[in-house]
Amino acid sequence: MTTPPVPELLLIAGRGVYPLLLAESARRQGVRRLAVIAFRGETERRIERWATETHWVRVGQLDRFLSLAKAIGVPHAVMAGQLAPRNLFLVRMDRAAMTLLARLPQRNAHTIFGAVADELRSVGVELLPASLFMEDAMPAPGVLTTRAPNPAEMEDVRLGLRVAKAVSGLEIGQTVVIKAGTILAVEAFEGTDATLRRAGQLGGPGTVVVKVAKQGHDMRFDIPVIGRRTLALLRRIKAAVLAVEAGRTILLEREALQREADRHGIALVAVRTNGEEKTGTTAS
Repeated sequence: MTTPPVPELLLIAGRGVYPLLLAESARRQGVRRLAVIAFRGETERRIERWATETHWVRVGQLDRFLSLAKAIGVPHAVMAGQLAPRNLFLVRMDRAAMTLLARLPQRNAHTIFGAVADELRSVGVELLPASLFMEDAMPAPGVLTTRAPNPAEMEDVRLGLRVAKAVSGLEIGQTVVIKAGTILAVEAFEGTDATLRRAGQLGGPGTVVVKVAKQGHDMRFDIPVIGRRTLALLRRIKAAVLAVEAGRTILLEREALQREADRHGIALVAVRTNGEEKTGTTAS
């Protein structure tokens, strides 16, 4: 067993399979104490299988969240998994959460989670990169499936990368969908799934989907993540290509994801964004 980066870890667990996989990986890599703060109505109960202790809170209970983080006494934490975007507007916030939001002139993943990270630091907890224990799920540049994008699709990938980097730098979203040189959809607050459905309605089969991290992205939170649910939606809209940023995107259940993409003829490719040329794996 490898020596873990930290012997104790606080996992702040949101929606989906990502927190489960991170928890499993952390325990398998030797983390002895895995304390979890989970959110009612968001986090899957299965997280308790890997946790040494689980503390449940409601979204919006920032004061209780910080009190728990301090009381647990683990100095390092990781955030994994999403919280539903609607929570920003529909969930009842406590006074601490409302105060935090009120002091933010802009509200997006970077500003909100950055402010939460500062609050955690104030109670003695340092937030670590969300990719911790998940390095094997972050692909190097290259084609990950049997089918590679054809030249026309690669042109769409290049266009999508330029647009996605620009848009993500404005804190709008990380995903762009293109077909034959036309931008069909850009992700905003609605999230990736809604963006893909909208693009499928507009463009029909053969779309190219590009997902990136923004320039200067804070790897402690909101890392681009692709899972089997996303791939199922790509099948539904008959997308042709999914391009992700190499080394900065997490592919959940990676081997199963690649097999599923192969089965349905979807080209999956990890691309660099530094302008280095290499056939089928870069876009400048």
